[in-house]
Amino acid sequence: MIRRPGRLALVAVLLAGGALLVTGALRDTLTYYRTPGEVLADPDAARERVRLGGEVVPGSVRRDGEVVLFRLADSGHEVAVRQSGMPPETFREGEDAVVEGRLGVDGVFDAEHVVVRHGNEYRPAPPPAEPADAR
Repeated sequence: MIRRPGRLALVAVLLAGGALLVTGALRDTLTYYRTPGEVLADPDAARERVRLGGEVVPGSVRRDGEVVLFRLADSGHEVAVRQSGMPPETFREGEDAVVEGRLGVDGVFDAEHVVVRHGNEYRPAPPPAEPADAR
């Protein structure tokens, strides 16, 4: 029969081992959200997979075949983004977006995914307007 302190030690070792396994498995799946200024200021940003967020600069969206090129800006900093495929239907100039991928050695962010950010303020739809001839 294992004594009580021995059981506690065994449970602690098993929990620590499980935590290490989970942490190791999740390490490669984590991506961090950064602004254009943070990505441009970090010389190691090209090696890491990151999420880059900012406003789609008006007038910057161009389509070149299956590639969409645009710029994301935040606090006066801009990063050029290149994405293969079509972005979501809600993707628009002047709207906030988050892209996931890596900064290329050419300074262009190669996005694998584009997600349009929505405001966190939700309101009910306004009531329908009464027809003018209903009175």
